[in-house]
Amino acid sequence: MRRRRIHSLETHARAVQSSDQRIEKRNLSATAALTLGALGVVYGDIGTSPLYALKEVFIHGHLPIEREIILGILSMVFWTLMVIVSLKYVVLILRADNNGEGGLIAMLALASTAVEGKPRLRYTLLVVGIFGTAIFFG
Repeated sequence: MRRRRIHSLETHARAVQSSDQRIEKRNLSATAALTLGALGVVYGDIGTSPLYALKEVFIHGHLPIEREIILGILSMVFWTLMVIVSLKYVVLILRADNNGEGGLIAMLALASTAVEGKPRLRYTLLVVGIFGTAIFFG
């Protein structure tokens, strides 16, 4: 009887372990999907803004369609994407870590605690940070 009880516990432990592995794989795929979605929201909005500018340049006939103008506008789109997305968001925003939180609000909280002894500067940072976040969210 005792031998059978140990055997059933081992079987149950193996079943729980394989179930944990399935849940781990499911959590990993869910995390990957959420990460991809978050990146799409952040970089999708920022990344499409120059495309709207590109459309506006030619839609009202303000500029003639010439080789130099097209190359200039494509250069504007390329460098806008590279500078804004790569430098600002990858180097600055994604490095802000406030106890596991990230992004603009975390960077605002970190900046606020860095100037804790200077209330005027802290207030200015708070106003600028909230304004920047409001612009980002539209």
